[in-house]
Amino acid sequence: MIEVLVTFPLTEVLLTKLRGVSPKLNITIASANKPEDITAGQWAKAEILFTENILPNPEKARNLKWIQFTYSGIDRWVEHSTFKTPRLQITTLSGAAVSQIAEHAVMMMLALGHKIPALMASQRKSEWPKDRLERFQPVELRASTVGLIGYGSIGRQIARLLEPFGATILALKRDAKSPEDFGFSGDGMGDPAGGLVQRIYPAEALRSVLRQSDFIVVCLPLTSQTKGLLSGSAFSAMKAGAYLIDISRGKIIDHASLIKALQDGKIAGAALDVFPEEPLPADDPLWVMQNVLLTPHIADNSLNYETQACDLFSENLLRYLAGLPLFNLFNAERGY
Repeated sequence: MIEVLVTFPLTEVLLTKLRGVSPKLNITIASANKPEDITAGQWAKAEILFTENILPNPEKARNLKWIQFTYSGIDRWVEHSTFKTPRLQITTLSGAAVSQIAEHAVMMMLALGHKIPALMASQRKSEWPKDRLERFQPVELRASTVGLIGYGSIGRQIARLLEPFGATILALKRDAKSPEDFGFSGDGMGDPAGGLVQRIYPAEALRSVLRQSDFIVVCLPLTSQTKGLLSGSAFSAMKAGAYLIDISRGKIIDHASLIKALQDGKIAGAALDVFPEEPLPADDPLWVMQNVLLTPHIADNSLNYETQACDLFSENLLRYLAGLPLFNLFNAERGY
């Protein structure tokens, strides 16, 4: 039997789904808040770990061969000693929870472009502005260029949702010569062949994408290469009047530079779901900016999240049993 240890509660429906993958699997649920909540015997037996954030001391989990996280971004754990274990496979949830994140990004583009913050401010004042047509003139997606900074699973689903709007879509990708997506993708989702964008640029062409785009959507993983990627020089390169949407990780954007760009009117507005410090401090100037929409890191929030996680885990279990490469393998050189 292959021992599978799950460190968070699952509904009976989802547990039955996982057990139905193969009779070779013995699945144990051991809900835990810290590694010490798992018994030494459970750690010692586990060959596969399905976890949110509970990681073992490698010395206590010598049989462990694969860890499946329930998160796409695992940058906060990469320094854990488990990541240094030879031949241990680590996989993320990339591609499984993209639907709600992509909807959030498109919602924010529409909200900013159609001046929803300004409209709500007028509503609160019971105001019917005489200059309403000029003040609330929209930036329509159909006539806009959207730059996707990162073309992984989230960026690809955003491109799919944007296609009917008629926007021109540009994408920045680490390996621009390989447009295909080899990661996990749900049926009818994403852009597996990379054909939904007008052009894919290499990472070195960031400034070119920024100069052309009316909306910039940041959907990169946080690595040593992407930390602080959008700073003062990047905002100087952005198209005047552009909007910024960040659904990635808070430290990819230098917030001091962002605040200055907003205050100086260099960019028209921003929608932020992630921040360098979370929760965002109450005295942060972003809270009171009229052209900024803030959400408390909830872009991936969904009633279907655990189902999506188990769908991907089931696919990877089948691949593991068949000796096939797993979806979303962590690459230490890339940092994600």
